[in-house]
Amino acid sequence: MIRSLILMGFTYFFYYLYASGDNAKYINMKYQYINILGIILFAILTIVQIINMAKDEKEVECDCGHNHEHEKNKPWYRRILFYAIFIFPLITGLCLPIATLDSTVVKSKGFSFQSLNTLQKGDQFIKPQYLKPDTSIFFGKDGYLDLMQQELDEFSKMKEVALNDDNFLMGMETLYNFPGEFMGKTVSYKGFIYHGEKNELGKNQVFVLRFGVIHCVADAGVYGMLVELPDGQHLKNDQWVNVEGKLSTIYYQPFKSNIPYLKVTKVNQTEKPDEPYTFRGYDNPNIKKQK
Repeated sequence: MIRSLILMGFTYFFYYLYASGDNAKYINMKYQYINILGIILFAILTIVQIINMAKDEKEVECDCGHNHEHEKNKPWYRRILFYAIFIFPLITGLCLPIATLDSTVVKSKGFSFQSLNTLQKGDQFIKPQYLKPDTSIFFGKDGYLDLMQQELDEFSKMKEVALNDDNFLMGMETLYNFPGEFMGKTVSYKGFIYHGEKNELGKNQVFVLRFGVIHCVADAGVYGMLVELPDGQHLKNDQWVNVEGKLSTIYYQPFKSNIPYLKVTKVNQTEKPDEPYTFRGYDNPNIKKQK
C-alpha cells in the first residue's frame, strides 16, 4: 500500500509541474517531453503496483503456503529508511516553495571575474558562464561561426536592439562577439540589479543580469551587461528593471579586456517576470554540432 501511495504521489508531482508550468524553473522547456514521459511512467508503475498488491492479497486468502511475511521480517529501521528515501523528495517538492535564482546565488556561486581567465583554461563543459553566453562548446568551429554570422545578420538589421525572453541569449552573445557592429545603437532589455564588488565598479555602475538555462537549472549561467545608470538612481540587488541606452565598450580590469557597456538613458523599475529564466535551444539542422 505504501509503495502504491508513493508512486501515486510522484505521478501527481510530475503532473503538477507540467500543468502549473513550474517545470520551467527546473529544465529547459525543449526537454518538456521528459516531464510527460515521467507522468506516463509513474502512472504505469502505480497501476502495476496496485495490481500486484491485489494479487498478493488473493494469494494470502488462498493460504497457498508461500512466505508472504518477507517484507515484514525486515528490520523496522530498514523499512523506514527505504521509504524515507522516496518520501523526502516528494514532500519537499510538493510542500516547499520553488525558489528562483537571484543575486544571492550569483554571489554564493562566486561571481568573481578575477577567476574567469583561470576558468577558461579548464573544462569548457563545466565552467560557469558569466555575462556572455558561449555556445561554442556545443558546436564545431565552422558550425559556430555559421551560427554567429546568421545571428549577426538578424540583429544588425534592427534599428534598436530590443532583447526579450525569446532572443535574450542570442542577442547577448551577438553583442559580445561583435560589439563594434552595434556601437552607438540603442539596446534595451530586462534584468535584475546586481551591484557586484564595490572595488570593481565605478560610480553608478551596476550589472543588469538574467539567468539563462541550457539544459537544466544546474547548468544555469548569469548573463547581461555592465551598465551605467543615470544619476540619482538607488536600486537594490534583485530589483528588476527595464533599461535602455547606447551601447559602448569599456576596459574592465577583472577581464583585462574591453567588454560591451550600456550607458543607460532610461530605466524603469518593473515586477519580476513570471518566467525569470531565459532559454536557448540548439536544434538547427544547418549547424554542425560539436561531437
